[in-house]
Amino acid sequence: MKIVALCGVGIGTSAILKVNAERALERLDIEAEVTAADIASVKLAAADAQVILTSSELVPSIGKTNADVIIIDNFFDLDELTAKLETALG
Repeated sequence: MKIVALCGVGIGTSAILKVNAERALERLDIEAEVTAADIASVKLAAADAQVILTSSELVPSIGKTNADVIIIDNFFDLDELTAKLETALG
């Protein structure tokens, strides 16, 4: 399974989201490859992804995708990430 952590510009925010998503997946005992990407590279990064994690303001910029788009309100909230990933993947 491939998951993309998506931010607007650069890699800083998506790197934080990536690390926390990996922690949440570990809690759920789910194996997945998590990559960090910015909005400019979303088409390539998410081409074969099953899940995209991002903020609500970036959803319109993602465009057409077969991935499940999960909106994360607080990239630092491990409980939120765990709950939303469990709902989407469970």
